[in-house]
Amino acid sequence: MKCGIVIPAAGRGKRMGGEVNKLFILLDGKPILVHTLEKFSQVPWIEEIVIVSHPEERKIIEQLVEQYEIKRVKAIVPGGKERQDSIYNGLVFLESEYVMVHDGARPFVKQKHLDLLWQTLQQKDAVVLGVPVKDTIKMADQDGFIQNTPDRKSLWAVQTPQAFRLSILRKAYEKAKEDGFLGTDDSSLVERLGIEVVIVKGDYHNIKITTPEDLILAESILKHWSEEV
Repeated sequence: MKCGIVIPAAGRGKRMGGEVNKLFILLDGKPILVHTLEKFSQVPWIEEIVIVSHPEERKIIEQLVEQYEIKRVKAIVPGGKERQDSIYNGLVFLESEYVMVHDGARPFVKQKHLDLLWQTLQQKDAVVLGVPVKDTIKMADQDGFIQNTPDRKSLWAVQTPQAFRLSILRKAYEKAKEDGFLGTDDSSLVERLGIEVVIVKGDYHNIKITTPEDLILAESILKHWSEEV
């Protein structure tokens, strides 16, 4: 059994505050996107990689794939208006039985957590990676008044990859489009089908690089990793 992966890279990264796509920012001499792609091109059970890009950046990504000799890239497809549209554009190119969706801006996912996702996916149809929240979370109304404090023990910060049987994820996306539903992640679409989604524990290094502050943290993580080798 093999797995495909869709990596969205079409976002404009407005919170980073620059003109360039944040995925092209250099981290230890290589673009963030390359760090992510290299991670998945080395996974033996991933058969095909589909990258979703902004149409104007397709050539740049093609050049990066060639320059860094990224293997198993099946297609580079144009993104849509929303992330949800972009992911669906990528799903239609896959032929594997299973699929993972992973943010291009998360270069620090570890192989052991990918393997855990893959092993769990052999038994379940939908699995996501996440970590328990550290902070106390408050729910407030639109005027800022606190309504309640959820039990922290039941709260998780969900990450990517998120992994699914491909037929189920496609069905979830098609149902969401039919209903005009816009979810915040892939698993929220699958949950609407009444399918059980399992969460497995990752770690706090698997950050999504979104703001300038995240770049500082990313550099620190890389330094920590290099010292472990």
